[in-house]
Amino acid sequence: MIDIIKKILGKVFIYSVIIFTIVVSIFPILWIIMSSFKTNGEIMSGPFTLPSSINFDAYKYLFEKYDFLTYTLNSILISFLPTFLSLVFFTMGAYAIAKYEFPGKKLFFALFTMTLLVPVHSRTQPIFSLIVNLNLYNTKTGLMLVYLSSGLAMSMFILKNTFQSIPMELNESAYLDGAGFCRTFFSINLPLAKTGIVTSGVLMFLANWNEFYYANLLISSSKNRTLPVITILFNSMFNYNYTNTFAALVVVVIPGIIFYALAQRQVQESMISSSIKG
Repeated sequence: MIDIIKKILGKVFIYSVIIFTIVVSIFPILWIIMSSFKTNGEIMSGPFTLPSSINFDAYKYLFEKYDFLTYTLNSILISFLPTFLSLVFFTMGAYAIAKYEFPGKKLFFALFTMTLLVPVHSRTQPIFSLIVNLNLYNTKTGLMLVYLSSGLAMSMFILKNTFQSIPMELNESAYLDGAGFCRTFFSINLPLAKTGIVTSGVLMFLANWNEFYYANLLISSSKNRTLPVITILFNSMFNYNYTNTFAALVVVVIPGIIFYALAQRQVQESMISSSIKG
């Protein structure tokens, strides 16, 4: 009887912790969304109450008066294109490191992973000077070049372990059947490495989407700014207009959450596989 009570109490404790964690995690997001439909008066009088009506005026204000559509499209372009190009290059590099032996292989991989130890701010001066000398300051191209290499270490680690988990016997069998290097890579290894590729892509995209430091440093004109930068500027200019501020936060935060939620299972599987293999 005592053992049964202990098991019941244990389950109650575990489920209580899970429910508490879920509530703590979801409540701020729901509160921001709920507040974006309120008026300033409703937010001040009852910050945790439900809105009296669903009001989209704040969103209309953002997209019509402050052209948030342009900033949203800038963020999508500047986040997606470097992520796609990075995956193309990093996937091929990780495949070569994982499957083949060549001089300096361990040194190359060590140098890639060591970039994780370099603080972001210590790279500011060389990156800024390079972008200026290339005449790419205040351009989307300059910022995308910075983002193109920002996820190198993390992606190489994940992709290398993903390709290492694929048996080399599959490559050998393909070679015996007459398949060349490219066909073996594209037809056999890439489909089997889908989980690691999706994980790297999701993490790089979210990092680029939420990046503020270099986006603020390398972009000065309003037409090229991204959502994180314009949201901070918007908040500083209209810090008493809470409805519009919450609406701007929803535009910035929610797409990233949705994007991660859609790929959550593959990200978790890849992380578990990488940690075991690593």
